[in-house]
Amino acid sequence: MKLLKIKYIALLLSGTLLLGAGCTKFLEEQDPSNLSPDSYFTLPEHAEASVNAVYANLRFQSDGAGIFSANFQLLEAMTGTSTSQTGQNSDLNNLLNLAFNPDNVHIRQWWQALYRGISNANLSIKKIPDINPMDETLRKRYIGEAKFLRALHYYWLVRLWGDVPLLTEPIQNVNAPEVYAGRTSQDSVYMQIVKDLTEAEASGLPNTETSGRASLGAVKSLLASVYLTMAGQPLNKGAAYYKLAADKANEVITSGSYSLFTRYMDLHNPSTKNRGEHIFMAQYSASVSDARNGFQSILLPNFGGISAYGTQVGSTVPTVSFFDSFEDGDKRTEEQQFFYTKYYTDGNGALKDLNAPYIYKHFDTTANGTFGIKGTAQSGLNWPLLRYAEVLLIYAEAQNEVGGPTAATIAALKQIRDRAKLTTPATFTQATFREAVWRERWHELCYEGKSWFDMVRLRKVYNESTQGFDNFVGHKFSYGPTLAEKHLLVPLPTLEYNNNPSLRPQNPGYTN
Repeated sequence: MKLLKIKYIALLLSGTLLLGAGCTKFLEEQDPSNLSPDSYFTLPEHAEASVNAVYANLRFQSDGAGIFSANFQLLEAMTGTSTSQTGQNSDLNNLLNLAFNPDNVHIRQWWQALYRGISNANLSIKKIPDINPMDETLRKRYIGEAKFLRALHYYWLVRLWGDVPLLTEPIQNVNAPEVYAGRTSQDSVYMQIVKDLTEAEASGLPNTETSGRASLGAVKSLLASVYLTMAGQPLNKGAAYYKLAADKANEVITSGSYSLFTRYMDLHNPSTKNRGEHIFMAQYSASVSDARNGFQSILLPNFGGISAYGTQVGSTVPTVSFFDSFEDGDKRTEEQQFFYTKYYTDGNGALKDLNAPYIYKHFDTTANGTFGIKGTAQSGLNWPLLRYAEVLLIYAEAQNEVGGPTAATIAALKQIRDRAKLTTPATFTQATFREAVWRERWHELCYEGKSWFDMVRLRKVYNESTQGFDNFVGHKFSYGPTLAEKHLLVPLPTLEYNNNPSLRPQNPGYTN
């Protein structure tokens, strides 16, 4: 997929939702900021560029969120599985300690980034049908991609905030009433997500796509995840939606288009991006300055001296209790699998002991360096959003809820555990299999932005000491903070709340 430098007309102006065009300078001599949506959407190339703007927006997770922090940390800091080695970012510290409020910069930036992506998707969906002449197959595909991306953005929004404004048309007038849209029920938002994804399913996307664009496999995988969430809290749609989740995940499994990597290192190997186990990823490029992966320095040990990066922050590192919760013999805890406890001085020198575990599943050896090879300090490593391991676990969990464990559900779980060199029991009860799958999700999908959403939909949290599951409310993290009812949602950002009275009331437990 082309990595384009996008200039957004779509902005969040003074905290309100001003939804306009996502344009790029593409076969145009004039400055794209002088183009109106009506004059811009005249060529097939404009359709591609407008959808590329939505893809580019997925990189918001690596955008900075104050000193030594990035947006992706919102989803990790609230799980209790990570901590920080630096105390200089108060917003991050407040997330880690469950003391965040509506002024938190991470929360504000997620809201703004998600609606920015939605605004550009809305514009693509509205304007691409009117571009003529244009190949009809390509037109249908770009609209399908935009609907998939809009669904993904709303899926993040509704799980974080609950009821949110549901906007499916572009707003090009700052005086339009939709600028101050009120909140739509979660059920209606989920119905729109399902509608977008089922329409994307029928848009002629290929089964797989190594360019980084959306594929049929990505649409089906996301839809399986959505159905699984709808079956649980807070919608509680139950058995019918577990069946939908299991069936949709099984379509991906039986397609034969995806498989687990045999080596964990391929999860962060640039040569395996967008293929194999990777179903859909946020795209980065080391050669494009505003498209570089911004995760690396944050995940490195604080002042660890083990990388070509001059700044090594350590503001998201595993808690020792979570690292220790993996089963004995689990290959994922072996050196340089999911974690590392030793690395090379300056990235390419003598091996040094770090005396603690750090996250290796997102480690870029090209950027950081490896023995005898100096790093570039510029990362283009993609960020996983959907991978085949998650699909196997969705199928196993959902099908178990439909009718208990079967040979097929156990086989799906066993694939994950076989790779980890772990033994899988031959028989389970429905209850023991349920927790076995949950446990595997916590370990296999750690530090990929999944655990927090599992906590919310299950109302359960993995207990690292007992290897069982506690109720969400009252669960105490290993380093002290305790989850409360209000933490099931994050607060509406102060800027949005103050500028749009229609958003009120604030989510329960928070005050402005």
